[in-house]
Amino acid sequence: MSSADVRPKDILLFVTPHFNISATTSFVDPFRVANYLSGMSRFSWRYVSEAGGLIESSSGLKVETQPLSSEVKTIPWMTMVSSSWAPEQHSTQAIKSALSGWQRRGVLIGGLDTGGILLAEAGLLNGRKATVHYEHIDAFIEIAPETQVSEDLIVFEDGIVTCCGGSASTDLGLRLVHDQMGESIANACARYLFHHDLRGAGASQNPKGAEPLGYVTPTIVRAAIDLMEAHLEVPLSIPDIAKQLGKSQRQLARLFQTYVRKSPVEYYRDIRLDRARGLVTQTDLKLSEVAAASGFNSQVHFSRAYTQRFGMSPSKDRIAGRVPFEFRAWPMYDPKG
Repeated sequence: MSSADVRPKDILLFVTPHFNISATTSFVDPFRVANYLSGMSRFSWRYVSEAGGLIESSSGLKVETQPLSSEVKTIPWMTMVSSSWAPEQHSTQAIKSALSGWQRRGVLIGGLDTGGILLAEAGLLNGRKATVHYEHIDAFIEIAPETQVSEDLIVFEDGIVTCCGGSASTDLGLRLVHDQMGESIANACARYLFHHDLRGAGASQNPKGAEPLGYVTPTIVRAAIDLMEAHLEVPLSIPDIAKQLGKSQRQLARLFQTYVRKSPVEYYRDIRLDRARGLVTQTDLKLSEVAAASGFNSQVHFSRAYTQRFGMSPSKDRIAGRVPFEFRAWPMYDPKG
């Protein structure tokens, strides 16, 4: 079959300011390689933004985009929304209308990194399961109460796909190549990209077991962390955690110090504060609600602990935290300021 006999599958990549360019190009690469290895233009793609022109990514690289107004009446095979920091700031009526219109016309809709939040803002995820990057999971839960939020790498449901970004974007692209062109070319593309372990729907963003560099967290420590993560709003006591695991507090403390470099109390407090930071910078919840959702009964205690961990108060970070981390000055604050 010649290339003239096959109409390329058209992909619109809708990007917002400070989008993650690595996740975006990782998604595109399997389609580029599929074209190259097959010797046919089976896929085409172009970058789109609301106003068009140059859009700066979170790493500072800029991409030339077409304006949404020039594309909104087209019917592509797929529209993939790629967003990163503060996606809700870019949830305009024009974008919502465009996404809803494409969905009604049967276009495959997707979200990379925090793109799922924009899909939810457009009403596309009501009653559906979806995912975003794990750093934004808690904010996603608050922003999209009608959505079943998953910590999987990739979620396919009812003509909508969401992906946490990063290297999982390549997994998603390869899966779509497989669906369109079959196993042989998909495997060839994976080998070409040195992506030898293809993951799919159901794979977790935070798999248990070995760490990426090969270190293994003991089962007891992992189990303790699981208990902590499951009880952020109403924290368990460390003695209660130790009792549930059949260990003494001293044993648990020694294991944490060896493998986590923190005491159980310090680790538990820090993951609660990490959750709080996501809610402070990515939602409009009252700070008192953030404190309660993170297991702090005292607003004063919460503010003090937050400032100690992140170098600024929650109220100050709510403003500074809306700026993508890559563009902030370091240190994050002036202690004399």
